[in-house]
Amino acid sequence: MQPQPSNKEVELHHKLIDVDGVRIHYVEAGAAAGAPILLIPGWPESWYAWRDIIPTLARAGRRVIAIDPRGMGDSAHPAQGFTPRIVAAEIHRFAQLLGLTKDARLDVAAHDVGAWIAYAYAADWPADVRTLSLFDAALPGISPLPVSDIPSDEVNKRTWHFAFNRIPDLPEILVRGHEREYLAWLFAQKAARPWVFTPAVIDEYTRTYIQPGGTRTAFAYYRESFSREALDANKARARTMLEMPVMTIGGQYGVGASLFNTMQGIAKNVRGHVLADCGHFVMEECPDEVAAHLIAFIPD
Repeated sequence: MQPQPSNKEVELHHKLIDVDGVRIHYVEAGAAAGAPILLIPGWPESWYAWRDIIPTLARAGRRVIAIDPRGMGDSAHPAQGFTPRIVAAEIHRFAQLLGLTKDARLDVAAHDVGAWIAYAYAADWPADVRTLSLFDAALPGISPLPVSDIPSDEVNKRTWHFAFNRIPDLPEILVRGHEREYLAWLFAQKAARPWVFTPAVIDEYTRTYIQPGGTRTAFAYYRESFSREALDANKARARTMLEMPVMTIGGQYGVGASLFNTMQGIAKNVRGHVLADCGHFVMEECPDEVAAHLIAFIPD
């Protein structure tokens, strides 16, 4: 279905499951009896963002599940339902169906928009999540965003899409027919190591982005997650400190230490790392470091 990681020692199993009427695609690898770790991608990506992390985790004895949440990758693209609350509830149901939480030992790692989902999941269903790892993200309604009438060029490169993606209809109009160029430009701007986004990698992300509803659902995550209802829900979540251990990873040229600073205010046990010479896409730009931090952080 999709290009495989270069490491042939680890077999990937592409699977589909119906979660209350929504088709969810996921990739599984590693030992079936291993402690499960759920990997959640962000915008504008899919499970494929974890392709260089999965083999290392699998060889470490983990049961690795990389999911395409609704509206991403090869999962269904419903017309609505992209607030963190709705998607987190779907992740909870997904984890139940796969038996990932039966021993109360599910570790969760997530990037970008996936971190929005994972934070809501950990806050709304804390009994499911043993540890939470969040990578290079700003949490809607919680993380401070740059405030400036005219942001600097550097800030604008990192944050322009927060406003653009929320505009009704116009993003779809402008991007339609130019999806590959759009994604290639985005990766080049937000990565400190843009060479990792080879033509084949961009082709894979384009393949899923041009599916019917692909651009609409990608933008819907921003439109719905920054609605007043969703922002208020996140602020309410933040009033209760997370109890499970939390790890953050930011790229030096991504969010840096800002996610760590945010989580210190809403979680009791937080550690953080900033990856030198790394941009926003930490799993693809610095896969060895990310995998090493995950293995050191999550219990056996």
